[in-house]
Formats: sequence, structure tokens, C-alpha cells
Amino acid sequence: MGLPALALLLAAGLLHTQDSLAPTSGEGFSKNQPHHCLSQEAQEGAAGLGEVLKASSSSLYLQASPLARSFQLDYEHNCFRKDGAPFRYISGSIHYARVPRPAWRDRLLKMYMSGLSTVQVYVPWNYHETLPGVYDFTGNRDVEAFLDLTAELGLLVILRPGPYICAEWEMGGLPAWLLWKPDIILRTSDPVYLAAVDSWLHVLLPKIKPRLYHQGGNVISVQVENEYGSYYACDSGYLRHLLGSFRALLGSEVLLFTTDSTRAEELRCGTLQGLYATVDFGPGSNVTEAFGAQRRVEPKGPLVNSEYYTGWLDYWGEAHASTSAAWVARGLEDMLQLGANINMYMFHGGTNFAYWSGADYKGQYKPVTTSYDYDAPLSEAGDPTEKLFAIRTVISKPLPVGPMPPATPKYAYGWVALRKHADLLDVLDVLCPSGPIQSQFPLTFEALKQVHGFVLYHTQLPWDVPDPATLGAPPHSICDRGYVMLQKEYQGTLERDGQTPLHVTGRAGDTLDILMENMGRISFGANASDFKGLLGNLSLNSRPLSNWLIYPLAIDTAVQQGWPHAALPKSSSEGQVGPAFYTGTFETPGIAWDTFVKFPGWSKGLLWINGFNLGRYWTCRGPQQTLFVPGSVLHAGRPNNITVLELEGAPPTPLLLFLDRPLYNRTLGCSTTATD
Repeated sequence: MGLPALALLLAAGLLHTQDSLAPTSGEGFSKNQPHHCLSQEAQEGAAGLGEVLKASSSSLYLQASPLARSFQLDYEHNCFRKDGAPFRYISGSIHYARVPRPAWRDRLLKMYMSGLSTVQVYVPWNYHETLPGVYDFTGNRDVEAFLDLTAELGLLVILRPGPYICAEWEMGGLPAWLLWKPDIILRTSDPVYLAAVDSWLHVLLPKIKPRLYHQGGNVISVQVENEYGSYYACDSGYLRHLLGSFRALLGSEVLLFTTDSTRAEELRCGTLQGLYATVDFGPGSNVTEAFGAQRRVEPKGPLVNSEYYTGWLDYWGEAHASTSAAWVARGLEDMLQLGANINMYMFHGGTNFAYWSGADYKGQYKPVTTSYDYDAPLSEAGDPTEKLFAIRTVISKPLPVGPMPPATPKYAYGWVALRKHADLLDVLDVLCPSGPIQSQFPLTFEALKQVHGFVLYHTQLPWDVPDPATLGAPPHSICDRGYVMLQKEYQGTLERDGQTPLHVTGRAGDTLDILMENMGRISFGANASDFKGLLGNLSLNSRPLSNWLIYPLAIDTAVQQGWPHAALPKSSSEGQVGPAFYTGTFETPGIAWDTFVKFPGWSKGLLWINGFNLGRYWTCRGPQQTLFVPGSVLHAGRPNNITVLELEGAPPTPLLLFLDRPLYNRTLGCSTTATD
């Protein structure tokens, strides 16, 4: 622990002076196992691993070198060495991009007090290089400040800078602007892709280098790419290029590693000489077999599970994921008895604010919910759970002395009335001030250079349609969800997979508008080139429509600039069906505490409070029924502005309910209403 962290914890009353220099979780193996490297049996593959579980074997005790800081592999004794002494880490994942900056210290301190020596951190490329050559490292994106805070609190860091990270994050962290070149081949030796990667690494890695452990910082290892074995390309030249770039920019001393599943094919394609190969697996796995898979590619060296799954993510329309605390604790204990190094993914999941949630493709498109609670030891709001205390008990080596910081206070602000401000189609001048783009056929988000959010496609019926005609599109060309209006009347939705065809009637010249929503680009597997919008032409009874006016909508820009609260409502707005904006205000009783907002009777949309995009709600699809509202986005003593974009249909009396707890119910259809 550094002196700043020691002073901080002593001042907070979380450590006693006589215990302040006790070893932290990285300095020993467990309360039943002294400070040593892996025994000789651990060198012999899966069979040897089983033996380690059964008997303690001769241990090696070495002095730490006082002369130089170092973090290295010891292949002879199958362990890491930190400053020359055997070392094993117990780590947890936290993503600064999913945690409001004012909460960083609280979450990290809780991780430290859980007995962790280390945190594992992703760097999402697209969070920082928002447009080619346009970088943002301010505010919540200040990765250097986050890393410095981990050091202040006495935590080591395992850094995973990608360039691809997965993380169920939009496009796995790759910037969508890469797709402006439609034939780019991502995560390969494609020169266009490599040029963008190299440019990014030359910006990011110099920020990291002075924070490497041997340079006096706290970053002990750096991952190159991520789970590359699961990607179809299996391009070893690409990995070699990355290895060369990381070495050139970070130096020869830093420990570089890869992570893959325990499947032989993935370990074959995801590993490379010069990168230490680690594995990932969750509770319920046979620990001996899983580490046996690592041993087949790394016969010697420390055992490492880089992603031990404490829970799992949620998809819209599926049940809330849950993993038992006992199950997680049992798997952790099994690995600790082997002397393994473990990172728990996630230790604190947080929230996919705004448009940052990604998606999977498993036979169909599966968008990830706004909450990234992950059923993790620290909840979405950062509260310690039963699972955290079960894990802390298993670690149970000399823990930091003092209480676990408590849950942050929550407040149920109650009911807030909203009123309709305008139908979306009536405010296109505000949402797209530059005006529409004309095109014979639809253009994708990428062709329009629109990264997130929404694009409106407008045309007119070219002929009379007296009898119901099928409005359709080629397979896989609705990406991801289209809200259809005819003569400004909402008709229904077109969805990416398995949508029910829409039937419309009308006259030549009637307006047809389709509001297309990007629900998150695929973040895992072979489908990373996930273009958005209308990828093919719409047709009526198979006759193609043409002559489009296309509006890339800048909704967040308008809201952040004070609209719609600074504008008069549109008096023509009637009815509650179809895409429309709703506004309201509420005041906090002199405090600004965390809260959760429920959408009783609402369908699907987004919520902004004081211009901050809290993410998507999809009440009728579920399972998530509330959005987390950090107290740091609220005002105390003055009104808080609420803006809702409801896409399908608001309740007759538009109300929101602010609660002091989250609701995760299994809700698979709009006919089901969640209850408190």
C-alpha cells in the first residue's frame, strides 16, 4: 500500500495503525498457504494440478530484492515474481466507463476492502477516439486519473487496452467509424485497420508507460487484444503486429499476455509466442481440467484465470441472470488452493449509459440491457452483496482491517408527472438542424457518419395502396429496429430478426417515415462489422421504394443544450402513440442521492436527466424494469429536468416512479406489467 492510501485509510478509520502494514491479498496465497510459488506438481499438467489439491508440497521461500521494482514470470517455479519475491494476485474487474467518476473512489475502496490486491481494467477505444483523430480523455474518460486513483488506494492494475475488448460494449470497443470503409476487415492484418490501430496505440500507450510497475507505477501486466481465438480470422500476423507495437511503445520489460477460453481451437488461434497465455472460465468448471488446458499451451509459469465469472450479463427479453454466491465462492476456493491467480469478472459491473451497450449474435441478434449489474459482488449501484462477503470469507488472508464501506444511500423520490412536448416528426428542425440528405436508396448509419442513436428515413408512397400491402425489407437489413409512421400515424415496428410484417394502405403522395434505432453493435464473435440503419431497400408488396430524405438525428446534442425544456411545447401534439418527447421536473429534498426510475405503462425509449443520457428502457421486453440514476447527475435545491423519448406508446397519464431499489423482473411481452 502506498503512503497516500495508508494516510487515506487511517484518516477514514478503516485501518488500525498496528495493522496498517499487514500483507494485502497479493502478498500471500491464502490463510492456509504460506508465501510461495507453485509446487513441483503444478508443472506437470492437469494430473499434477489434481495432486496440488490433495497435499501441500515443498515450498520455495525467497527474499524480495530491495534494489529494483519488477513484475516477471518465473517459469521454473510456476509463479509471478514481484520485486523478486513470489506473488499471486486476487483481482476484480471494474470498467471506469460504466461507473460515474464521482463514484470511482467508493467502488475501488470497496474492492480493496474485499481483500483484492489488484483490479483489471478495460480501455474502450471508441470511448476515447470518438471520431478519427478526435480524442477525449476528459471527465469520465480520464483513464489516467482512474489509474492514478487505483495507485493511491494501494491497488495494482491489470490493463486490457484492446484494441478489441468485447466487454459487451458497443462494437467490442472498436470505433464504428472504422466501418466508414465498408470493406474493412476488422481484427486482421488489413492495412487500413492496422493503420487505425497503430495511430490509436501511439496516443494511448504513452499515457500508460509511466504507470507500468517497473517504471514506478502500478500496472503489472497488459493484455494484447482479447479472446482472439474466438474470432474467425485466426490471423497470427495480426497478433505479431500488435506484439511489435506494444513492445515498441511500452518497452521490453512489461509482462504482456493473452486471454482465451479453455477450448483447444481458441487457444491455438489466440496465443502467440512472446505473449503469456491465460484462460477464462466460470464456476462449475472442472478447475483441474481448465488449468490443464492452459498447461497445454503454457507448460510452465503461473496458473491464471483472467475472467472468473461471478455472474452474467442480461439480454433484453430474457430472464435476469443469477449465479449463486456459494457456487462462485466454491470455485474461487478451488483455484486458490491450486495457487492460481484469479481475476473475477465482474467485481463491479455498473451501467451501460447512453448508447454504450453492445450485443451478441447467437442465432439471432441479442442486444444487452442498460444495466450491467452482472449479478456481481458489488451491485450496479456499488452496494456490497452477499456474494461479496462470501468471496471475502474465502480470500480470508490478512484482510485490510476495518469495516466494509456501506451501501451508498438511496432515495425514493416518488411519482413525477410528465407531459408530452412534441412528436418526433414535428421537431426534425431541432434534431437535424443541417437538414436531410437526399438519396435514391437508403443509406446506412455508417455511410451517413452517424455512430449512435437514430436516423429517420422519409419518403412518399409512389402509388395508391387501396388494399393492405406488406411493408418489408430483405433479410437482415433492418438494423436494428424501425418505427413506422404513415401520414404521421404510428403503424408499428420492423425488427432485425423475425419481425411480423407490417401491412399498410394509403394514397400516392402519403408520407412514410421509418425511425431506425441502433440498439448496439455486436461485441463478440465473427459479426463485428455490424452496420446499422436500413441496409437494404424497403418495398411494398416487393415493389421497391425510392427517393428518400434521410435525417441523421442529433438528439443528445439538442438535449445537452437545454432543449426541450427551453422550448415551448408543440400545440399540435395529440395522442400518446408513436415516437414522441415528454418532459417534467422534480426537486430533491435538499439531497441528491442515488435512485432508480421505473416506467409504469411505458413501452420503450430513452431517459435524460439534466442532459445526461441514462440509457435505454424497454419495460415490456424486460427483464430490466428500472434505470439507475446516480446521485451525481442530480441537482440539490433546484429543479431536475427530465426528458423522455418514448418510441412506441406512452401511458394515458405519463408518470415516472423513483424508487430506492432496482427491479429486475422477467417480462417477455408488452401485455405484462411489472409490479412493485
